[in-house]
This record gives sequence, C-alpha cells and structure tokens, in this order.
Amino acid sequence: MFDLFSPERLQQYAILAPGLLIALVCHEVAHGYVAYLLGDPTAKSQGRLTLNPLKHLDPLGTLAFFVVHFGWAKPVPVNAGYFKNPRQGMLLTAIAGPLTNFILAAAFATIIHILVSLEFTPGGLSEKIIVPTYLMAQAGVFVNLILGIFNLLPIPPLDGSNVVAYFLPPRMANTYMSLSRYGFIILIGLILMGRFSGYSLVGQVILPMVHAGVRILGVTM
Repeated sequence: MFDLFSPERLQQYAILAPGLLIALVCHEVAHGYVAYLLGDPTAKSQGRLTLNPLKHLDPLGTLAFFVVHFGWAKPVPVNAGYFKNPRQGMLLTAIAGPLTNFILAAAFATIIHILVSLEFTPGGLSEKIIVPTYLMAQAGVFVNLILGIFNLLPIPPLDGSNVVAYFLPPRMANTYMSLSRYGFIILIGLILMGRFSGYSLVGQVILPMVHAGVRILGVTM
C-alpha cells in the first residue's frame, strides 16, 4: 500500500493527473451540455455543467487512478424524454463525449509540437518547465485517446452502445440497451476471458487504435 505513494509513484500521478482529470471532466460536461442544448435541463439542474472536478469525481474511479493509473467520473444524468427526437438526441449526446476527448488529444498534441520546437538550456530553468509540460501533454494525448476509443465500444452503457442503438429498430434497440445493467460485468468478463484465451480487449482492440491515433497526430509515446 505504501508503494502507492512512493516518490516514483507520486511523480507518475503528477504527470498523469492533469490530462486524465481534463479528459474525464470535459467528457462528462460535453454530454451534459449537448443534452442541455437539445432541451434536457437535468445535468444543469444538478450542477454538472461545470469544469469543477469535485462535481464529477467518482470515489471508486478516483481510487482506481491510484491503483491502476486510470479512473472514471460520475456519468452525467441524461433524460431522453426532454428531446424532441429521443433517439437522435441520445446519439448526439453520446458522441459528444468521445469527440471531446479526440479534440483534447489533438490539443495536447499541438502543445507537444510547440514544445519540441523550443530551444532550452540543459539543466536550466527552461528545461525544468518544458520537460514536465511535455510529459503531461504526452500523457494527455494518451489518456484522451484511450478514453474516447474505450467509450465507443458497443457495450451498454458505454457511448458506443447509443450509436449502435440509433441504427437498430426501436424494439431491438430497447432490448439491447437493457443490457446496461450488466455492462460492467460484461466488461470484466471480457477482460478475464482475455487472460485465458490470449485475446486482450485492451491490448488487441483499444491500443492498436490508440497507436493509430498517435501516428495521425504526429507524436511519439
């Protein structure tokens, strides 16, 4: 347990935390804001249309950050009953989160491109500012790509499931989305199956797409 707060771990947290915090908060705010624009005041009435991370942090997701270096935020509440077109509204609201993460990844990549063009004196003050900023921007690219791609998986209640549901007949879509209550169990099951079958959801599905995104953005990890 104490290793979780060793100097090396604390340094890792400091590098990962800014990008991950921005990724999680902006992802949820994007969902809530698009829902609000489409007529759903639920997120706004609950104070979730804010960049204040304390409004979005999930206790278990925060703990996971210290254990596995990744976490999650509390989902923003969305009431499709307010939408003029509920199916389209849920599609647009769902897409908003991952799209925001991809935009943030591009923004962090831009910071990296700017930093590598700067000259600095080794051991000087400029290096002590540029190098940590570079590492945090690098982490920002990585976590935003992972979060965006992960949420597009077609497993209810992840955002990708709402995209799939939009293209299904209404009755089939309702049956499909009813799996949301088992979504976490399904994900855990897929991860555990990967350990026995040699097929890794993260290693063979998500990471290759992350690496493709990294190449498109022209940065190195």
